[in-house]
Amino acid sequence: MRVALVAPPFIPVPPVEYGGTELFIAQLAEGLQARGVDVVVYANGQSRVRVETRWRYRESQWPIRGEATAMLKDMDHAAWAIRDAAPSCDVIHLHTAQGLPCSTLVNRQIVYTLHHPHEGYLSAFYMRYPAVHYVCISEFQKRQETMPRTITIHHGIDLVSYKVKETKQQYLSFIGRIAPIKGAHTAIEVAKLAGIPLKVAGEVQPIYREYFESKIKPHIDGRFIEYIGLADLAAKNELLGNSLAMLFPIQWNEPFGLVMVEAMACGTPVLALRGGSVPEIVKEGVSGYICRSAKEMAKRVGDLHLSPASIHRYVEENFSLEQMVEGYIALYQDVLRDRKSKSSVA
Repeated sequence: MRVALVAPPFIPVPPVEYGGTELFIAQLAEGLQARGVDVVVYANGQSRVRVETRWRYRESQWPIRGEATAMLKDMDHAAWAIRDAAPSCDVIHLHTAQGLPCSTLVNRQIVYTLHHPHEGYLSAFYMRYPAVHYVCISEFQKRQETMPRTITIHHGIDLVSYKVKETKQQYLSFIGRIAPIKGAHTAIEVAKLAGIPLKVAGEVQPIYREYFESKIKPHIDGRFIEYIGLADLAAKNELLGNSLAMLFPIQWNEPFGLVMVEAMACGTPVLALRGGSVPEIVKEGVSGYICRSAKEMAKRVGDLHLSPASIHRYVEENFSLEQMVEGYIALYQDVLRDRKSKSSVA
């Protein structure tokens, strides 16, 4: 079986720093290859994923500047990738909506993973392509969609890349885009209520610069509230692994929240506000706690008695790379069987 994974062309696979979707694609590609699946990744020329890689645009482009130009670039990249993959691949797995219109032009099975929250206009767009097999990344996300061919496969991570730290240091952590919906301002509130320092990591995109300048920067003093910028894998291990807890005070319906799993893989509990997929990821009293307010999160900080080894084991049992890869292989096999059965009937 040969599978094409079509990523957007803007961020390398895997990402150097920011890029949750690109990290997912890299780990899926290498996991599939380890299971004997022939994989080709369509990304940009700066990608370093350890499988066959093809590209149309050499350079990364992040953050995106000029939405119209970016849309055309993504469309051009996706159309080229689908045309290039169709003669040799059994399944074309898309990770950009720009490629869906081209799915009707090739005689191949198409899979599409939704990496974003529910948007009515996107769901209406997806309904125009009912032959595509859609993958939701949480049951919460799936309940919002109405496409006829939809299943849920949770994200998984390569646990070898994350180190459990049994002894924690006296600080809290936050990793995420510095945007209102991610709740960095609430994380600062929690830290102040708990009286425990906070280390913040994440990208400040141009669109949220004013939010950072007005709501986050005034609190940064380099001691109690520390902003460390973007965090690569090594920095994540250090930041998350050593912290008492990772704060996830989201202000929206998160479709998955991979950083929660990364924190738990380091043996660090997650304190989260309820929203979207959170109840599917955080197991109350096992891998963290789901709270109703900043005050409740601050109170929980002083009452954490969760074993780092047990938290890590919870991830092994529920969000391993192996489980995710098995889920996608089963899907690919199902869609190919479906195609064969239809061909035999015809």
